[in-house]
Amino acid sequence: MSERQVDAELVARVKQGDKAAFDLLVLKYQRKILRLLSRMLRDQSDVEDVMQEAFIKAYRALPQFRGDSAFYTWLYRIAINTARNWMSSQGRRPSAPNGNQTEDGETFSEIDNLTDNNTPESMLASREIAESVDQTIQDLPAELRTAIVLREIDGLSYEEIAETMSCPIGTVRSRIFRAREAIAAKLRPILDQHGDRRW
Repeated sequence: MSERQVDAELVARVKQGDKAAFDLLVLKYQRKILRLLSRMLRDQSDVEDVMQEAFIKAYRALPQFRGDSAFYTWLYRIAINTARNWMSSQGRRPSAPNGNQTEDGETFSEIDNLTDNNTPESMLASREIAESVDQTIQDLPAELRTAIVLREIDGLSYEEIAETMSCPIGTVRSRIFRAREAIAAKLRPILDQHGDRRW
């Protein structure tokens, strides 16, 4: 049984009044939603509040979920819209945390583990690259940041991102391309400084 089929079965059980089935969906996706929202909001308590609100909205809207898209794509869309609405109501601009502030520490700083020679110089260069990537992602406009995070961190396909962000697939490709270009432009001076052409 595929993930989508498992989710569809759980959704069907929720629609029949099985609240425990929704708890299973929350357990399954809360870390992904937390990671996504941590990239959009600065304060961890805000992330948790918005995540809770997103799951409440999803639970209330579940009777209208027809299954045209995957459940997690639908849930991501709700989470993104909830975060945007929250930021608008607070008069805030979206941002992303630095370093390892996501619950499971899954950020671009894990690039440290990709180098073979762990000399102090190479470790410093790797850390500098990771910090630069994280900062560049933080500085991206919300649409570019969301697209690159959904693709590179959460591993969604272009089609899933298009559904999640409610935009054409060409727009998704353009946003991811522009985000990667911004990251590459920021990294060029660092790579030239360290003389490392492998990145």
